[in-house]
Formats: sequence, structure tokens, C-alpha cells
Amino acid sequence: MAEPIRLPPQPEVCELCARPVALTRHHLIPKALHDKAYVQKRFVRHQRITATLWVCRACHNQIHRLFSEKELALTYNSRDALLGDERLRTFVEWLASKPPGFTPRH
Repeated sequence: MAEPIRLPPQPEVCELCARPVALTRHHLIPKALHDKAYVQKRFVRHQRITATLWVCRACHNQIHRLFSEKELALTYNSRDALLGDERLRTFVEWLASKPPGFTPRH
């Protein structure tokens, strides 16, 4: 029998802005695309399921504001790739200086 797939444990802080706030799981390869051939060719099932980041709601919202699901799957499918985008990096750097209770208005 195959070993069960284990998701990465939840950290204490957002994996992007490092604030100690409530976290949500961001799927680096969007679940809606897991059955697409172009995703299956690039990522094995284990990668598709476990490639996640724990992020705060503000960072999560900004990720989905900036990128389409296809862009997330093909280009922005790692923490480094996400932070390689100047728009997201600038937002994360700005948010990192805010207190845990701060919620940006969009």
C-alpha cells in the first residue's frame, strides 16, 4: 500500500509576510487545475497535493488578485517564484511592517 501523502505542517507565522496571524493554505498548483494534462505532465500527484504555503488572508488575497490560476501553476508555483514578482514582493514587504491585527483595504 502506498505511503499516505502528508501535507506540510502549519507554521506559527505567514510564510510570506512573517506576521503571526491566522493562516490559510495556498495551493501553489491550484487544485482546480490538478486534472489538466499540462499540469499532470509537469508535476507528479504528490507534488500537486503537497505544494502549499501557509499564508495570511491578506497575502492569499493578493496572490489571487495578481495571478491567474494558470500563471500560478506554470510560473508562480513556489515561494521564491511568487516573491520574484516585484508587485507581490512589494506588497509583502509593506504588509510585514504592519501589526498582526492590521487588514489591508482593497
